[in-house]
Amino acid sequence: MEQADSILIVDDDPEIRRLLVDYLVRNGLDAHAARDGREMWRLMDRHAFDLVVLDLMLPDTDGLSLCRELRGRSAIPVLMLTARGEETDRIIGIEMGADDYLVKPFNPRELLARLRSILRRTRALPPNLRPETARCLAFAGWCLDTATRVLVSADGVAAPLSGGEYRLLRIFLDHPNRVLNRDQLTELIHGREAEAYDRAIDVQVSRLRQRLQDENREAGLIRTVRGEGYVLAAPVEARESCS
Repeated sequence: MEQADSILIVDDDPEIRRLLVDYLVRNGLDAHAARDGREMWRLMDRHAFDLVVLDLMLPDTDGLSLCRELRGRSAIPVLMLTARGEETDRIIGIEMGADDYLVKPFNPRELLARLRSILRRTRALPPNLRPETARCLAFAGWCLDTATRVLVSADGVAAPLSGGEYRLLRIFLDHPNRVLNRDQLTELIHGREAEAYDRAIDVQVSRLRQRLQDENREAGLIRTVRGEGYVLAAPVEARESCS
């Protein structure tokens, strides 16, 4: 029998924790809950979770700080919950490494759909992307290990990527020297149509540029094509390893 995906809900509201755990369990998931950051770390030390649902506002620390710390330790997917619907909060959440966000109040059915979508994306490339047989993809002095989702620099320094960083970089590497617009990138990464004024893609591109130490938007590695989108301006070579 296939093991159920394990979800950790981190929220200080006991009613929300109870409701979400019950709903997710009824829908075939293995759900657990934590009331704050300390309890979250205790549970994660004892249990391997597939995804974390993280509230923005917590009593002991804010969810953004926890998301940043989580991203520094692992590539586990994170869905951010926020009671504020402002675009700034969503952008900051993406900057901290969240894979998606959901504004309170929300329908549990939408949360379940978002969770399943994130889990699908983290386990397989979108169906319209051609899978590579080679484990590693080399470009411009960098190398991406597609098995471990680790990015290796020219001097051998390895850094694990978040789910969003990996998917965005993989899309660029599968389409080198091809301009991709924001709607295409949003659909490939998030599996949804771009929302009006949604700047999440711009934020993720900026974050990926920082990873690649790529500061020149017009003549760098990931270039901005005015009025069109973004392009990875480098050849990509398939290798058996990044060493």
